[in-house]
Amino acid sequence: MNVAELRWFLVLADTEHVTDAAAMLHITQPTLSRALHRLEKELGTPLFDRDRHRLHLNPRGEVFQQHVRRALQEISTAEDRIATMLDPQQGTISLAFPHSFGRWLIPELISAYRQQAPTAQFLLHSDAADAVVQSLRDGGSDLIITSPEPADPDLAWHPLCEERLWLAVPAAHPLAGREEVSIADAAAEQFITLRPEFGLRQTTDLLFSRAGHTPAITMEATEIATIRGLVASGLGVSVLPRDPGTAEPEGLTLVPLTDADAHRTIGTAWHRTRPTTPAVRNFRAFIAERTVWQR
Repeated sequence: MNVAELRWFLVLADTEHVTDAAAMLHITQPTLSRALHRLEKELGTPLFDRDRHRLHLNPRGEVFQQHVRRALQEISTAEDRIATMLDPQQGTISLAFPHSFGRWLIPELISAYRQQAPTAQFLLHSDAADAVVQSLRDGGSDLIITSPEPADPDLAWHPLCEERLWLAVPAAHPLAGREEVSIADAAAEQFITLRPEFGLRQTTDLLFSRAGHTPAITMEATEIATIRGLVASGLGVSVLPRDPGTAEPEGLTLVPLTDADAHRTIGTAWHRTRPTTPAVRNFRAFIAERTVWQR
């Protein structure tokens, strides 16, 4: 085993998707697949159950994930202490974020930062928004990128961008031909949403509350991609952001929402009083200097 491949395993365990994990790690899919094969061969057991479309972390993988995360945190701490003595630009930054941000925002930020700090290293962890915030409280992460803003006075917050939300409907739906709609127009629809621990669900719950409506939620999922597929199949409607860089599924139409709150604010948070390394402070300063934009 080597440390780099153990870090790759954690990203793969979080995403359970080779393509997404390889993109986040800036390596090829075959490289990641070979590393997983070597790891499972050394341990003498599969760590994932496999189907045609993705991986699923099995009980043995869950145990290994827990121990690897703790071990890498200790290694990261030791590396940071030594790297700080040699060069403040070096050291590992533990960064946590919701799953969907790994498809666009996290690669954009890291790519831009490495132009000015090419030796910076990152330990990446993706999860539901509630778990991401808890990792910051517990000290498992140095920084988080999340939405919405955590309601915790111990955590500092810097908004990074605002992402527009759309009403996602089947292509044959009566609202699909509208130029724009409001939440009130869709109040009687059957909604498919993320589970309550996800930040987008919390944002859309607030959107409905401010509009004075309670949605009829018929399905809850843990991935935005699943919701897109369910909507495209005609099983309901949803409130979603666009999928950056990827065409929407055939059969799905996004209609602009006119409600003033139809967006989510994405930002970074960190602990106000916990000591940090120069590497973390440099990356935090880099993010804080970025202008808020809309997409």
